[in-house]
Amino acid sequence: MHSRTVELQLVLLIGFLVGLGLVMSGLLSTSALAESVPFNCIILPGEELASIMMTNSLPSDASCIVTAKFSTTKYDNNPQITCAKPVPAGKEVQMCLLTSGGNKMVKLTEGHAECAK
Repeated sequence: MHSRTVELQLVLLIGFLVGLGLVMSGLLSTSALAESVPFNCIILPGEELASIMMTNSLPSDASCIVTAKFSTTKYDNNPQITCAKPVPAGKEVQMCLLTSGGNKMVKLTEGHAECAK
């Protein structure tokens, strides 16, 4: 009788662990996915400072992140910045300002912006 109780407890424990694993894998697979959103980088007068703007085009407030990289007139000086903050739905905001380190900025070379609920 004792061995049947141990077997039953073992079967229940295994069933619980399998069920818990299924629940956890379901929770992990439904994590928030980031969506690309519009962004704009403007080199300001004087050409040593850039404003990084982005728009949360999602229907709800979201956590947003933008990365921008610029070229300058100095060889191998490519300032880059990544900024993150909450952004209200449908709003364009200035995410951050980037300085060139004293050299004139030429153009945006790469960048992307994403928001997640």
